[in-house]
Amino acid sequence: MARYASVLELIGDTPIVDVSALSPKSNVTILAKLEGRNPAGSVKDRVALSLIDAAEADGVLIPGKPDQILIEPSSGNTGIALAMVCRLRGYHLKVVLPSNVSPERRQLLLAWGADIIDSPGSEGSNGAVRLAQRLADEHPEWTFLYQYANPANPAAHYRTTGPEILRDVPEITHFVAGLGTSGTLMGVGRFLKESKPGVQIWAVEPPSGEMVDGLRSLEDGYIPPIFIDNHGPELLDRKVVVRPRESIEWTRKMTEVGLFVGLSSGAIMAGAVKCASLIDEGESATIVTIVCDDGWKYLSTGAWSDDIDDVVERAKKIIYF
Repeated sequence: MARYASVLELIGDTPIVDVSALSPKSNVTILAKLEGRNPAGSVKDRVALSLIDAAEADGVLIPGKPDQILIEPSSGNTGIALAMVCRLRGYHLKVVLPSNVSPERRQLLLAWGADIIDSPGSEGSNGAVRLAQRLADEHPEWTFLYQYANPANPAAHYRTTGPEILRDVPEITHFVAGLGTSGTLMGVGRFLKESKPGVQIWAVEPPSGEMVDGLRSLEDGYIPPIFIDNHGPELLDRKVVVRPRESIEWTRKMTEVGLFVGLSSGAIMAGAVKCASLIDEGESATIVTIVCDDGWKYLSTGAWSDDIDDVVERAKKIIYF
C-alpha cells in the first residue's frame, strides 16, 4: 500500500467502472469515472487544488502569509473542495452559497472552517455568482479565484482527467459530461480532441428555465467565460437535454450497478444513455462519463426514498447539487 504525505496527493487518478448494464444497446459500452473517490468527495477537488496552485504560482496567494481571505460562489462541491484545500494551505475561505442548498453541504463547509455568506435561494447559482462578484469588488483585499472564468479550472482536467481517461480507455469514442462551469467538458474535451480527434464530446444540459442540479442551460443568460475562452461551441459535437425528473430517475437507477451517486451524476448518466440510444446498431461505441460525486451529502433530500413526484417538486425549491 502506497504512503502519502498529504491527502492532496490523493486527488485524481480515480477509478473507472463498467456500467454497461444500464446501456440501451449491447453494442455500446458505458464506463463511469468515479470522482467521488477524491478526498473531499467530488470532481471539484481537482479544480480547487488547481486554482490554489495557480494562484500561488502567480503570487496572488503567498504560502505562510497570515490573514489571506478568499471568496468564491458555490452551490456545494467547489466550495467544499476549496475549504479542504484552504484548511491545509492556511487560507481563510468565504463561500457565497444559495440559502436553499441541502444541509449536508453547509455542515461540510463549516467542518473545514469556511465562512458561509447566504445568497437568495430563488436566484440559484447565478445569484451566488453575482453576489460574490459584488463583494469581491467591495473588498479588493480579498482573493476572488472565480472558477467560472479561471483558466486553472479547465487546465486541471486537461492536465489530469483527460489523460487518465485516455490511458485507461484508449478505445473511447464518446465523452459525455454535464455543462456546469464547463471546466470538465472544456479541459477533457480539448485534451481528447488533440489526442484522438475522432472522439465525440457531448454536453448534458437542462431545458431553459428548468433546474437540474449541477447543470446549467446556456440559454438562461449566463455563459461561463471559460466556455467562450476554450471555444466551447466549436469543441462540442452535440448537446442533449435532461429534465429534472430524468435526473432523479437515473440517480436511482445507478444503484442497480452498485453506485450511490449525487443527482448531477444521474443527469449525466441519463445523457450518456441518450447518447448510446443514438448509436447505429451496426456500430460499436465506448462512452466514458463522469460520476461527479457520491450521494452521501444528499440523504436529507429524500431523493431515493420519497415519492418521485414529491422529489421533483421539491427540487424546484431546494438545490440538491
